[in-house]
Amino acid sequence: MSTTTALDPTATALDPAPTAPRRPRDGRHGIRPLLGLVLRLVLCLVFGLPLLFMFVSSFKPDLQIFGDLGSWKAFAPIGDLSLDNYSGVFGRVPFAQFMTNSVVITVTTVVLGVVINSMAAFALSRIGFRGAGIVLAVILATLIVPFETLALPLLWWVNKLPFLGPDGFSEGWLDTYQVQIVPFVANAFSIFLFYQYFDSIPKELDEAAKVDGAGWFRIYRSIVMPLSGPAVATVAILTFLPTWNQYLWPLMSVQSEELRPVMVGIDYFKQLNTSWGQIMAYASMITAPVLVLFIAFQRSFINSIASSGVKG
Repeated sequence: MSTTTALDPTATALDPAPTAPRRPRDGRHGIRPLLGLVLRLVLCLVFGLPLLFMFVSSFKPDLQIFGDLGSWKAFAPIGDLSLDNYSGVFGRVPFAQFMTNSVVITVTTVVLGVVINSMAAFALSRIGFRGAGIVLAVILATLIVPFETLALPLLWWVNKLPFLGPDGFSEGWLDTYQVQIVPFVANAFSIFLFYQYFDSIPKELDEAAKVDGAGWFRIYRSIVMPLSGPAVATVAILTFLPTWNQYLWPLMSVQSEELRPVMVGIDYFKQLNTSWGQIMAYASMITAPVLVLFIAFQRSFINSIASSGVKG
């Protein structure tokens, strides 16, 4: 007989043991979601208000843009609104040609970048030749060198490369599409992302494929790449953004108007009379494709970044 039964004849052995009273919650679990919501709202305002100002100002004349800067009206679509700035953009620059050039350059760079960087990473990660670690270290070391340091030497080299045109071979790639594409296809960070992801795929799959008679290219094409969707999405997105926003290199290497991308077109609005309304309209039109692409694929973007960052 237990001590409790001895002291209380009415108690039984099946009665539950007395529990300590619960402490009232201190409210920390309720504050954290609120703080997270406030933080997200602040970040939305920090990153969203400039875009809202740009879009709203694209419908206003210059005098109203400057007149509304000191109040909340700068972010509100009120006042003398019209599409004159957008029509002025098409009258001032060949916008359709610039947009076509950017799409061609960006899509080609992304496709070639995914293929070539993934092949380089596959050779370093899966084939495992002697000195692969040193090669990878040298590739990663190039990340610390800013592009501005390489711009002038790169400009000199591309001006010495042979080019096959309608009139036969000539020297120099300046003022061509390939000068805006080829120098940016191979990317050290993309190779590292692919290497990191490929290294997490079990190499037993390679051995099984070799038993069936598959070569290295067949293993790359039929086994490794189909399993690397998150890495492909990450590299594609991270290649698209800087290529679309390229400004310094096209400004240095392209002189023909029919070959210039959209970012260089902003310089047209700084000549003679600067129209800030037209600048806002032009910036809105070249920013819209990026926003639409990100909104449409934001889940894939976040998942691909997380997967590529965790694996390996």
